[in-house]
Amino acid sequence: MSTVQQYIDDNIDTFKDELFQLLRIESVSTDSSKKSEVKKAAKFLAGHLEEIGLDDVILHETDGHPIVTAQKSVDPDLPTILIYGHYDVQPPDPEELWETPPFEPTVKDGRVYARGSSDDKGQSFTHVKAVAAYLQTETDLPVNVKFILEGEEEIGSPNLIPFIKEHKEMLSCDMVLISDTAMFAEDQPSITYGLRGLAYMEVHVTGPSKDLHSGVFGGAVENPVNALANIISKLKDEDGTIQIDGFYDDVEEMTSEMREEYSKLPHNDATYMSDLGITELHGEKGYSTLERASARPSLDVNGIWGGYQKEGAKTVLPSKAGAKISMRLVPDQDPRTISKLFTNYVKSIAPESVDVEVIEHHGGHPIVIDLEYYGLQAAAQAFEDVYEKEALFSREGGSIPIVADFKKILGVNSILMGFGLTKDALHSPNESFSLKDFHRGIKTSARFMQLLPEFREEG
Repeated sequence: MSTVQQYIDDNIDTFKDELFQLLRIESVSTDSSKKSEVKKAAKFLAGHLEEIGLDDVILHETDGHPIVTAQKSVDPDLPTILIYGHYDVQPPDPEELWETPPFEPTVKDGRVYARGSSDDKGQSFTHVKAVAAYLQTETDLPVNVKFILEGEEEIGSPNLIPFIKEHKEMLSCDMVLISDTAMFAEDQPSITYGLRGLAYMEVHVTGPSKDLHSGVFGGAVENPVNALANIISKLKDEDGTIQIDGFYDDVEEMTSEMREEYSKLPHNDATYMSDLGITELHGEKGYSTLERASARPSLDVNGIWGGYQKEGAKTVLPSKAGAKISMRLVPDQDPRTISKLFTNYVKSIAPESVDVEVIEHHGGHPIVIDLEYYGLQAAAQAFEDVYEKEALFSREGGSIPIVADFKKILGVNSILMGFGLTKDALHSPNESFSLKDFHRGIKTSARFMQLLPEFREEG
């Protein structure tokens, strides 16, 4: 065992304690009352990066929450990795469903329960500690490293893209390393090589100027909730096919090679349904569950409102109704194009008896990385060396828009080295992260850095 790997084993309890300090900070970026907490998390990370020996540690103020950068240059002839992570977290709501306090890390059955434990404080901190293991053992880093840690990922990263464009030279690298994804299964390492994009929309339907008595006016005045429900019902057919005109025009069709890769993944529909507490699967015909969930586009209503919501009955014909709708996209769909198609289609099917407003929120491009890329191959070998099991390659249904932005602005691929699991309950009550995988994640990151120069040479 190398000096660095031994150091990680010997100091893992200290690393956990440091992670728990970060998890206690309530860095909820969407809540304005938590702005000082978000900055506290940025200061904690900046201080920690300085403490472990990184250079040029800077806390950059933005119009929103801070961005933290740092670097350690070893040799210009070595590969340079830009490590990205986010220290902001989702709100803990509904807090009454948490079994333990969301910002007091609690260890049960080998997992730490806390908001941000997996998304993304725990996962991104693995790379901080991997770099620390090299610097604090006085072992030369085998690569040059740079860090960019943001506090706005959970609100669409509004200040990150302008920052990257403005600091292209400072952030120049050979690849980006990100841990904000999940392994395919417990003790089955996997690398995500593809992500779906996103187009996020909001629909507002307005009818009468005020809420009306449903007995007096029902049947004579269009109900905005009914109209909205009718619009939503026309977005997909009963087979799960999206009905928006032109929606599938640019969709990359799956090849036989792609489908063969999917067949290698250890997936079982019955287990999948049992884990989710459902008795039947539903989706686009002609595709497997995994294909539907990551290689085909989707459309889902994420929230809907209108009318009386409290306990008991109130016979009201509401004045307004609304819904939030997300579409997950695949190569070669463009989020702006899809947003326009969605807007045109919704307005075309809306009844004239109501006013309909469609709002475009944030989006992101889909991306797929060549499986022969040397960075992916080095990551796969690092996983295999630490987990003692061959790493699989999978695509993921979620979106990390920054991956496409890094490609567009910096011209580099991203290595998605996830250590989480789907059962980590991201964005939900009782979020957790396996401490075993926190430990193995640090070791895998350190091994990846060691292997990368060799794989670049071979590639």
